[in-house]
Amino acid sequence: MGRQRDTRAEESADPRAEKVCGSCGRRIEWRAKWARDWEAVRWCSDACRARGVRPVDRALEESIRSLLADRAAGATICPSEAARAVAGDADEDAWRALMEPARRAARRLVAAGEVEITQGAKVVDPSTAKGPIRIRRAR
Repeated sequence: MGRQRDTRAEESADPRAEKVCGSCGRRIEWRAKWARDWEAVRWCSDACRARGVRPVDRALEESIRSLLADRAAGATICPSEAARAVAGDADEDAWRALMEPARRAARRLVAAGEVEITQGAKVVDPSTAKGPIRIRRAR
């Protein structure tokens, strides 16, 4: 009998391993033009590279963690709760500008394995979720 190849080692060496954008938390799709420097790719777009992760983004992540820590194990929060907590009482509508950054913060926490994003009580892919979402601690 011939030796069998160990395909597990080959799979882990796949140059197209899944990556997550450091700014928006979405899955980065492999592109042929990135083949030479795939290991160095950190951002999904020029906009995400320019935006990066600002202090307000870190504050939103911490707000999500804090809100979930104050809830029961299976409870969820809306990203708007984190946005309202970070915006404070300065302006009644200031939290609205933080809604997309709050969703980005939630996607980064999903990539870190800390939370899950749900719709209709079902876990959804954060890269493709559209519409209202809820956030809960990872199970």
